[in-house]
Amino acid sequence: MRKKSEILVVIPAYNEEKDIGVVIKKTRSSLPGVDIVVVDDGSTDATSRVARDAGATVLSHSINLGPGAAAQTGFKYALRYSYEYVVQLDADGQHEPQYINDLLAALQSSCADVVIGSRFLGVKGYKPPWIRRMGMAIFGGLTSLIIGQRITDSTSGFRALRRGVVDFFASIDYPSDYQDADVIVLAHFAGFHIKEVPVAMHQNSTGNSVIGGHRLLYYGFKVLLSTIVTLLREKPGK
Repeated sequence: MRKKSEILVVIPAYNEEKDIGVVIKKTRSSLPGVDIVVVDDGSTDATSRVARDAGATVLSHSINLGPGAAAQTGFKYALRYSYEYVVQLDADGQHEPQYINDLLAALQSSCADVVIGSRFLGVKGYKPPWIRRMGMAIFGGLTSLIIGQRITDSTSGFRALRRGVVDFFASIDYPSDYQDADVIVLAHFAGFHIKEVPVAMHQNSTGNSVIGGHRLLYYGFKVLLSTIVTLLREKPGK
């Protein structure tokens, strides 16, 4: 693919044939001419075909490696083609692409290196189940305590990154599954500045969540362990 834009939208996807086409269409409507890469993380459905038909570049994993691994594949692609900015977007329709411009504006008009779209700042309407809300509050509080900065939505995968952060994430031992509090802490320790902006989000179409129901304990253990390891490891540099 020949690079056309300074901005790359990275969409990790696993069995998202139902929503991926609409997500790509909305992204192009919000940001005409933007380059979009969908990382198909070993899907067993028609995710790749639908994404290609919608005009995205598709990178495919032969097996399912996890959303973090898929995101890092997108970061490596961005590194290879020297994109200045990367926006990470979920494939299931939870994130509203219309807010991409808000994330990029915050990135380009401030000293921020990482801009996180928070569903808990100003924009109303997102009402997660209480058990998920509890998990979000715990990890948001933990992240805020560690980095000394209020983070309201540490589980948001809707993010915009400067090139330096993308290059850093592409070259480290990036988490293969969840990429939440531990990644924010890692970016902070690497000296990158983090900012949140308000966005609207929806519940995904399946109603499933990585921090809901029986997966809450597994998610909590994995993210907590990864965050502890991040605290103990040698502090990275830019």
